[in-house]
Amino acid sequence: MTRRQIYAGVTLLVLLGVLGVVQARLERAAARQAATMVEAPVFEVDPLWPKPLPNHWLLGAAIGVWVDERDHVWIIHRSSATLANTEKGLELDPPMGECCAGAPPVLTFDQEGNLVGHWGGPGQGFEWPESNHGIFVDHKGNVWIGGNGPGDSHVLKFTREGRFLLQVGKANARRGPANAQGQPTFAGGSNDPVSFGRVAKIFVDPRANEAYLADGYLNKRVAVLDADTGALKRYWGAYGNKPDDASLGPYNPDAPPAQQFRNPVHCADVSNDGLVYACDRVNNRVQVFRTDGTFVKEGFIAKRTLGAGSVWDLAFSKDPEQRYLYLADGVNERVYILRRDTLEVLTSFGDGGRQPGQFYGVHSIATDSRGNVYTTETYEGKRLQRFVYRGIGKVAAPHQGVVWPRRGN
Repeated sequence: MTRRQIYAGVTLLVLLGVLGVVQARLERAAARQAATMVEAPVFEVDPLWPKPLPNHWLLGAAIGVWVDERDHVWIIHRSSATLANTEKGLELDPPMGECCAGAPPVLTFDQEGNLVGHWGGPGQGFEWPESNHGIFVDHKGNVWIGGNGPGDSHVLKFTREGRFLLQVGKANARRGPANAQGQPTFAGGSNDPVSFGRVAKIFVDPRANEAYLADGYLNKRVAVLDADTGALKRYWGAYGNKPDDASLGPYNPDAPPAQQFRNPVHCADVSNDGLVYACDRVNNRVQVFRTDGTFVKEGFIAKRTLGAGSVWDLAFSKDPEQRYLYLADGVNERVYILRRDTLEVLTSFGDGGRQPGQFYGVHSIATDSRGNVYTTETYEGKRLQRFVYRGIGKVAAPHQGVVWPRRGN
């Protein structure tokens, strides 16, 4: 063989060796990537939904969301009470300028993102909450609202148009005289058969016409009412125990699970197969019950989360079996996707920030008939977002980051 042929042969062997190494590395990388992919619902944020509000209106802290049978999206927010003077200059006396003012507390949007309804606030014959919290539209088209202000020991029911129908409980029933430091004291407790303790959310089960109250920011229970009369039918605490209002002290992720709820009990939603899913927010857990209060199981989410906790609100996927739970976490600023049967976290999406697909205090979550997800943000988030359902597919686990729209969609 000539020297040139020898060099060519050696070069070919070297190239083959390099290609073999590269291929092996690519195969290992692909295997690692496949190992971190799971099958789950796929979402993309819709950065152009909803459309801008009219009348120079702004959202305040957005504290509840629900989607009715017409696929209209309802939210409740705290409007001007949570806007700085620099945001609500139109409301000042004299007005600071042309912009802006707080929108009415209850807003309704159609699927195109148009504002199609608005109402709310104090009125004749009822006591509007000091700090509204949570909204639900039931099977009869009635709109339920709770409240977590110091005097909010009641819930309200209205028609779609905002006509008052029912008040259950009386405002300030739980608020006693101020203490020596000027702070309010509270009477009653989580076993009070008449009054509530700052209800976070209401869910009405159409099969029994019962309203499930996450009761809530002062009480530590799930309470069940007749949805027509408001009569209290039953209630329970964590693990189905009789509620106990004794202080549990600070949450410790390494301690045995608390035998009572911590404040707030933030949701109590009923699945199609008749299970009640309660958000024990600061204990970082979902507890599942039968509708009579019998404990079934629990699952912990981001268990080492401190402060305001990880389990803020949940919604069911729209397939008939409701195979998935979507869970909002306003501390870690993400939405988790769980298997409903095992409460296993499959993946999550979102991040902290103000751009579409990011969150600042993601608080409430709901789904429409098409499987789209809607979230509202409290604190300075003050926003409603839609995440478009793209079917079941392979997604990154345990976290996807911001689910930005892909090109061509």
